[in-house]
Amino acid sequence: MARYELGIRTTVTTIAAAAAELRAASGNPVKVSEIGITLGAATASTYGIGRPAAVGVTPTSPVTVLPCNPNETPGTATTAVAWGTGPTVPAQFFRRVSLPATIGAGITFVWPEHRFLVMPANAAAAVASIVLWNITANSAITELYFCLED
Repeated sequence: MARYELGIRTTVTTIAAAAAELRAASGNPVKVSEIGITLGAATASTYGIGRPAAVGVTPTSPVTVLPCNPNETPGTATTAVAWGTGPTVPAQFFRRVSLPATIGAGITFVWPEHRFLVMPANAAAAVASIVLWNITANSAITELYFCLED
């Protein structure tokens, strides 16, 4: 599998809503190795990372992950920060974080190679999606990146 990365910005601040979604495409499983979150505005923020009960419907302007090696094929996993109908809340979160009201505060979540966070190849199923969930009303600007194999 090839390595891919993508940095995005989300401005979704709504409590109990998805701030961003990483989606696997049909036919291509995704193995997430790293997710980074940094605040771009001074607002105390609490996020969770989990699988939604239902994927977002009609994502607007999805962005495809970029290959780390320019000789690799284009990625198939996509990200979204807006939807016709947003993803639903995960029943449980893999990880949660509370960040202070400080611009630049952040965290990097790492899954070692033998413990990737896996999204099976089924774009319509909730297991093929990972969301960054706003547990509280969060920062107006959140910088986010994903490292993965696709």
